[in-house]
Amino acid sequence: MALALGEQVGGVIVNADSAQIYRDLPILSAAPRPDELRRVDHRLYGVMDGQQACSAADWAAMARREIADVHSSGRLPILVGGTGLYLRTLLHGIAPVPAIDPDVRQKVRERSVEENRQELLKRDRDAAMRLNERDAARIARALEVALSTGRTLADWQQKREGGIAGEIDLRPFITLPPRDWLYPRCDKRFAAMIDDGAADEVRNLLKRQLSSRLPIMRGIGVREIAAWLNGEMSREEAIAAGQQATRRYAKRQYTWFAHQPPVEWPRFHEPLDKDSIPRALALLWGTP
Repeated sequence: MALALGEQVGGVIVNADSAQIYRDLPILSAAPRPDELRRVDHRLYGVMDGQQACSAADWAAMARREIADVHSSGRLPILVGGTGLYLRTLLHGIAPVPAIDPDVRQKVRERSVEENRQELLKRDRDAAMRLNERDAARIARALEVALSTGRTLADWQQKREGGIAGEIDLRPFITLPPRDWLYPRCDKRFAAMIDDGAADEVRNLLKRQLSSRLPIMRGIGVREIAAWLNGEMSREEAIAAGQQATRRYAKRQYTWFAHQPPVEWPRFHEPLDKDSIPRALALLWGTP
């Protein structure tokens, strides 16, 4: 759909996917293929190494620069991706939380999720009760902010800075195709990734012995394929586990985009195929 729009209006596709920002997993992250890259100008795909952790603030800063550059060339930036936190940070800004004390961050990241959660109950009970007890990243973030700054993350988030929502003419569009159409496609795509070389990508990551806490090592399918490569499960079991992880993530994304963005943002509920994409573009672009 983005390619079709880009070709119609001479636009530039800007990545808003937290996995496709890395160059290490083009197959497993379903990054644009070489033939797609030739059709339309693309930005922010494969621009970071897996040993770096790209935060929402990092991506938003890069995206602001790319959007300004595309606008200066007289073209239309087309943001594509399912990382809601990235998009929200770009549009509405981010809380001005000071830099976290490195010693605090190291201490928090070295402890278990449950240890951090118990500490968070003492420091920021509202956050501890609100967050999923297995959400290691968000629990760690809330705790390190409380420990490092003496204030809760919610307190900092009452004021946000750097958003561009008031500076642009935004045309949002959310695709929510039927789940009975979506999930089989998730399964088929993951199996195709294995056939296309996703295991080689993961094998190369494992050779680098990167920290398991890095975002790229928590990517959908990385853990499952690594278990297969390490002899902990069969190829078939790894595919089934990766497919299940993909469906679960798709379900969370589906729920987030169905309810979190403003109600006036258009939602498109049809399957996305060659017949429906023209109707989707018409709804997005306001053309008959």
